[in-house]
Amino acid sequence: MTSSTTKHDPFASVRIIEFRNLLMGRFLFIMGLRMMGTLVGWWVYQLTKDPFAIGLIGLSEVIPALSFALYAGHVIDISEKRRLLLKGMTFYLACAAILLALSTNYTAAHLSNHSLTYCIYFIIFCTGIIRAFTGPVFHTLLAAIVPKPILSNATTWNQGTWLTASVSGHALGGFLIAGVGNTGTLLVIVALVSISFIYMMLLKPKPALNEAGEKKTWKSITEGLSFVIRTKEVLGALTLDLFAVLFGGAVAMLPAFATDILHVGSTGFGFLNAATDMGAILSVILLTVFPLRRRQGTILMFAIAGFGACIIIFALSKWFIISFAALLLSGILDGFSVVIRGTILQLKTPDNMRGRVMSVNSMFINSSNELGQFESGVAARLLGVVPSVIFGGCMTIAVVFVTWFKAPALRKMEY
Repeated sequence: MTSSTTKHDPFASVRIIEFRNLLMGRFLFIMGLRMMGTLVGWWVYQLTKDPFAIGLIGLSEVIPALSFALYAGHVIDISEKRRLLLKGMTFYLACAAILLALSTNYTAAHLSNHSLTYCIYFIIFCTGIIRAFTGPVFHTLLAAIVPKPILSNATTWNQGTWLTASVSGHALGGFLIAGVGNTGTLLVIVALVSISFIYMMLLKPKPALNEAGEKKTWKSITEGLSFVIRTKEVLGALTLDLFAVLFGGAVAMLPAFATDILHVGSTGFGFLNAATDMGAILSVILLTVFPLRRRQGTILMFAIAGFGACIIIFALSKWFIISFAALLLSGILDGFSVVIRGTILQLKTPDNMRGRVMSVNSMFINSSNELGQFESGVAARLLGVVPSVIFGGCMTIAVVFVTWFKAPALRKMEY
């Protein structure tokens, strides 16, 4: 009776104080990251007026994120999680402070646009290294704080927090750029990450479940890869998302759409940035109160196919309201996808392998966003901005079609 009540209690996990601290800290940290992404995309486009330059931002971050991801997973599994996270957040604060210095009038007067752009790329490269470690740590902390019977509920809250922070960061980033400029926006980012750091200090230490030196580094890394490859539901979900985000990354081209196609300026850019995540928040709220009970694998595939269709509509639209609505609906469908994938990963992963498996997940999920941004920049250079986004939406639908027949275990997945 108690088990059943807990299972259907939408607030079961947030009754845990430490989990609430984790959610609040992650909310502020992700909000700062998303504001940073919004700011840098806008900043670089204003400096270069070249959509391809936006794509290079993604490439600058994805190279170190991919290069360090597997090693980061090994380090996470042999490290005290809280201390490792605090170190990563300290380095991220340093990067934000350097960007703050670069945004001042003094720096602008002494650096050309090209030199300033290269400096921004280098800082984003450094944040890619940091993200390789900090991203997976959040997920390992989740499982260390919340009991397994309510882990599915905690995963939904965790994804909802991430999405709410994302929409807030995107929207506030656009509005702050319009209101207080790049320097003022970066001051807010530094403040948000600093407060997030305080919340993370409230967490209890989370000792490693594996001893350092217990296994050779390479053997430890290959164990995480082998687990993902053997677990077909996990591999299928990650692969599907990788290619869907890779080809469906219309958001990367939003500065160009807002400036040159829809002509809505930085304020409209903020709304468009927020639309996808607003939709995702709506779907997460629904899934928190009314969790999916059956056919989650099939729903996942239909959601990603619908996401691709929305991207095509957005690309074809010349009206702001239609563009906003298309992105909003794409966010609702993406929210279903995010929650289903996250739940599959948390429930299928053993505790002593979470760092390595979550790092593999970061290679597929987090890096796919940056690779998608680069792909969008290349496609925009070769095809033009609108055709490149249409191409991405069509490829997303094609990936789902192939996965439907090639990954029957994922299609039939239920939890």
